[in-house]
Amino acid sequence: MQDPNEDTEWNDILRKKGILPPKETPKEDEEEEQLFQQQSVVKTYESMSLEELEENEDEFSEDDEAAIEMYRQKRLSEWKANQVKNVFGELNEISGQDYINEVNKAGDGIWVILHLYKQGIPLCTLINQHLCALARKFPQTKFLKSISTTCIPNYPDRNLPTVFVYRNGEMKAQFIGALVFGGMNLKVNELEWKLSESGAIKTDLEENPHKQIQDKLMTSIRCSATTKHDSL
Repeated sequence: MQDPNEDTEWNDILRKKGILPPKETPKEDEEEEQLFQQQSVVKTYESMSLEELEENEDEFSEDDEAAIEMYRQKRLSEWKANQVKNVFGELNEISGQDYINEVNKAGDGIWVILHLYKQGIPLCTLINQHLCALARKFPQTKFLKSISTTCIPNYPDRNLPTVFVYRNGEMKAQFIGALVFGGMNLKVNELEWKLSESGAIKTDLEENPHKQIQDKLMTSIRCSATTKHDSL
C-alpha cells in the first residue's frame, strides 16, 4: 500500500480532494514551528521597557514565559549598565556656558544640585565642603558648583549661598541666603536632610537632625528654668 505521507504528485492531488488526510508534520518541523512562534512572541515584547513588561505580565501565556523572561533579563542588564553610567560622585565646577549641557541636558530622571557661590564667603566654603561629602554618599545625583556671577550675571552677593535643585531641566527647589542654611553652624547631615526634602537624594536619616538640636536646646532651657525655680 502506498504511504499516504509520501511526497508524490498523486498524494498531493488526493490531499487536495480530501481523500487523504493532511500530511503529518515531522516532530522536528513542529519544534521549529514552536521556536518560530516563540520568537514571534519575543519580537512583540522586545521593544518594551522593564515597567512595560511588568504591566503586561498578566497577558503572558505559559508558552511566552521563557521568551519574556529572556527579554526581561536583557532589559534589566541594560538598565543596570545605564545606572553605572549615571554615577557621579564628585562636586564639579561649571561655568555659565556649561549650564545647558550639565543641567538642562543632564539626562532623564537625573537630579542635579547646583551651588552658586563666591570665594571669600565662609558659608559658601562650608557648603562646598558638605556637598563634596554628599556627592560621594549619593553618586546617582549630580552635584555642581559655579561662581554666581559666571553662571548668572550680576547675581547679588546677598543671595549667597544659593542652592538650586533640578530634575529633567526643571527647577524643583531653591535655597537662597545664609538664613535658610542656618549660618556657619550648618552640619553636613542637616544639609543632607534639607536636600532630601526636595527629592534630590534619598537619605537614611530618620528625622531632621536640626530638630534634634532644637529639642535638646529646649530641654536644656526647661531644666535650667526648673533648677532656678527650685532654688527660690
